[in-house]
Amino acid sequence: MSEPRLVEVRRNVLKQNDVIARALREQFRGAGVFVVSLVSSPGSGKTTFLEKTLTQLQPRYRVAALVGDLATENDAVRLARSKAPVKQITTGSLCHLEAAMVQNALQDWNLQNMDFLFIENVGNLVCPSSYDLGENLRLVLMSVTEGEDKPLKYPTIFNSADVAVVTKTDLADAVEFNWEAAQHSVQSVRPGMQIFRLSAKTGEGMNEFQTFLSQKLAEHRSIAQI
Repeated sequence: MSEPRLVEVRRNVLKQNDVIARALREQFRGAGVFVVSLVSSPGSGKTTFLEKTLTQLQPRYRVAALVGDLATENDAVRLARSKAPVKQITTGSLCHLEAAMVQNALQDWNLQNMDFLFIENVGNLVCPSSYDLGENLRLVLMSVTEGEDKPLKYPTIFNSADVAVVTKTDLADAVEFNWEAAQHSVQSVRPGMQIFRLSAKTGEGMNEFQTFLSQKLAEHRSIAQI
């Protein structure tokens, strides 16, 4: 008899999350900041990729990041090396970030001083798919070391994301990564999904990705002015 009650509680939680996410999205739009969230499994190279992105964008843009994790502030310390404002959100037992956590973390930050805000979610390919954080763009990352069939195993997270990023391409030959099979897996789950191939270590693909972000920011601000 407890199952219907659990379903109802979950619906209420998601509804409240969506309410806060909509408020955040409106707040971001008003400030002209473009918000990018990152989701992936642990070990995909998400933090390294974000550190390199923050570092390379800074000469031209004002950037900041929120990073979620179950415990420790290790990722925030790493990202702080980029010299960008960074704040850790420790979730405790929760395997994902929620909109209220993002809202609370931003209380003493002035969004008017940002061009890009990045939100690194907890390493998990299941829970984050259900929670809108008010972001403009959701990236789902998969590394070449994880195999080509990741999208087939976790279709929901790929369906909830806007862009796929394949990381650690410098290791592709060593692990015999099959690019054709990987692309087929992504397109089978999300036809037409844009895919970036990059290596934060060598810099391969990073310029193309940053050009893409610059275009998205320009589009976002153009729409906001209408």
